[in-house]
Amino acid sequence: MRSNDTPPDVPLPPEPLWRPTRRGFLMALVACPAALCWGESALARKHHGSSPSLQTELELLLKRLERRGLIHRGEETSWSVFDFTTHTKLVSINEDVPRQAASMIKPFIAQAFFFAVENSNGKLRYTRRVRRTMERMIRRSDNLAADRMIRLISEHETHSGAQDVERILKRHAPGIFRQTRIVEEIPPNGRTYRNQASAHDYSRFLYALWDDRLPYADEVRDLMGLPNRDRISSGVKVIPASVGVYDKTGSTARLCGDMGIVDAPGRNGRSYPYIFVGIIERSSRAKDYGRWITRRSNAIRAVSTLVYLDMKRRHNLV
Repeated sequence: MRSNDTPPDVPLPPEPLWRPTRRGFLMALVACPAALCWGESALARKHHGSSPSLQTELELLLKRLERRGLIHRGEETSWSVFDFTTHTKLVSINEDVPRQAASMIKPFIAQAFFFAVENSNGKLRYTRRVRRTMERMIRRSDNLAADRMIRLISEHETHSGAQDVERILKRHAPGIFRQTRIVEEIPPNGRTYRNQASAHDYSRFLYALWDDRLPYADEVRDLMGLPNRDRISSGVKVIPASVGVYDKTGSTARLCGDMGIVDAPGRNGRSYPYIFVGIIERSSRAKDYGRWITRRSNAIRAVSTLVYLDMKRRHNLV
């Protein structure tokens, strides 16, 4: 799973600039979120030279998304992109701001369980039944399954419920879970707003997970890699089916997010993985949840499109 540190010898030639008419450009924005990225890419090159940073392009894209109504100006966002191949942080926007975790906290719950297993002297075991519960928790985002895992962990700690999950994580990996706060179980209706984590916490966790620095890292990766509809690659036309995604989404009427590792194959047969974290948060519940979550999900997909195209140019991806 570890990435190769040496960049490819033959970089992909720059993508041609897209220069549609204003009418054609606006029509394309409505039809395809990916077009937002091309518009911002061209704008960035116009104002910042021939090779703007990915962060510059993303910041310009976010302004475009605000104007299109896919992100409201009153909402806050966090973004993080890390390239394993070059060991470079390409995007860091509001990375250390704690935000609602929603269901993105569920891989943290799984990791807390594996820390507990490793330090239980055989009293706590990873059984097939537990595996099935974890699959429901992460793949299907089953809230009841998540609460079962929290209670199972707490039985072998101080019987303090969700707080025991946070306690274990910070005991064994304080450098990773710095802004993580886990204080409540997830109700059946999914209205969990008090658990928190930062985009930087997710990024550090994913880095350690990919680099096999956490117990049972292969199991957590396998769980996060089970097929599901995500916001990183699902509906993102520029990302081919050969790309692997290990992720967990989070959705409430106040938060839309996704965090994961994109394992992208290059034309030379090598793997070029990168971390992608995107979070959009509002202070109050959206009145029309369905419309709100759809538009914010599309905003994250537009950013994911931009990031993949940038990685494609860097590493000659398929």
